[in-house]
Amino acid sequence: MIKKILLAVLAVLVLLGIWQRDVLTYAFLQAKGQIGILMQVEDVDQVLADKTFPDSLKARIRLIQEIKQFGVDSLGLTPSDNYTTFYNQHGRPLIWLITASERYKIEPYQWHFPVVGTFPYKGYFDSTRAVTEEKALIDNGFDTDIGEVSAWSTLGYLKDPILSSMLLRRVGSLTNLILHELTHGTLFVKNNLELNENLASFVGDQGTIRFLKYKYGGDSEQMRQYEYSKRYNDAYSRHMLRGAGRLDSLYKTFGPDPTPSPEKDSLKLKLITDIVGDTDTLLSGKRTLTNKNRWPDGKLPNNAYFISYLTYKSKQDSFRQEFEKKFEGDLKKYLNHLKGKYPSL
Repeated sequence: MIKKILLAVLAVLVLLGIWQRDVLTYAFLQAKGQIGILMQVEDVDQVLADKTFPDSLKARIRLIQEIKQFGVDSLGLTPSDNYTTFYNQHGRPLIWLITASERYKIEPYQWHFPVVGTFPYKGYFDSTRAVTEEKALIDNGFDTDIGEVSAWSTLGYLKDPILSSMLLRRVGSLTNLILHELTHGTLFVKNNLELNENLASFVGDQGTIRFLKYKYGGDSEQMRQYEYSKRYNDAYSRHMLRGAGRLDSLYKTFGPDPTPSPEKDSLKLKLITDIVGDTDTLLSGKRTLTNKNRWPDGKLPNNAYFISYLTYKSKQDSFRQEFEKKFEGDLKKYLNHLKGKYPSL
């Protein structure tokens, strides 16, 4: 009897393995990539004690420690062992992220994973596999976007290291990045990436302003640089969100038939060209960033490019209104409220 039960369990596991082969293979590769990095990290204390390590970069590591402590003490982020180790990338990117969308719809392609839920993007530590997956999506008629990632969060399951590329960022950008990723370790709602990423972006922005004022002062050069960058990035994000809405309206006129046609493609290309063309002068009519700088190869974005703005920036106004009206700008109280409101992994 026991033998029959064991054989039945084994059969179920084999069938599950076949059914979920792609998921299991992907999980193995991701685990392999993550472990490969963790096997090569150094404790921050060792790096700081290394006489050959540049003092300017040591100062950036100490700054990260200060940002992290500020996030815990002043913003209510969850304490963790993140950023207590260091990984030297030697100038190499580590992970590539794929986003996809239907040809005539601003709607993210969804990847489903056990435990953590559904994601509108997929990351790879191996660029070859990322390109292979992107090609398969393109062959199936999807718009795609692929790019390097500067940081990620393991949601508290592992100790996220300081990456050497982080140390090259400006103070404001570095602060935003650290607070953004620490927010994921504080609150992460299953199957709601739009909420998770928007919240992390909101806390990153608001927390950075508070940290820069605390450390450098409201009139500091660090604050001026960050505020200018934020003004432009906010304007660009709003423009892309409006663009996504315009594209969505256009696609609705195509009707329910998803069959590609030269006429549909022409209308789509014209509208995207118009959206991109208007990004040159976002701040009071002043030329701030040319399309040539942003797309040096002349390749225009597609639907997948707009998906990232929906994922990261579409809820900023609603977060801000609730934050200012109900919590009078107290970020720590607001974050505690959200932790009570949403179940986290």
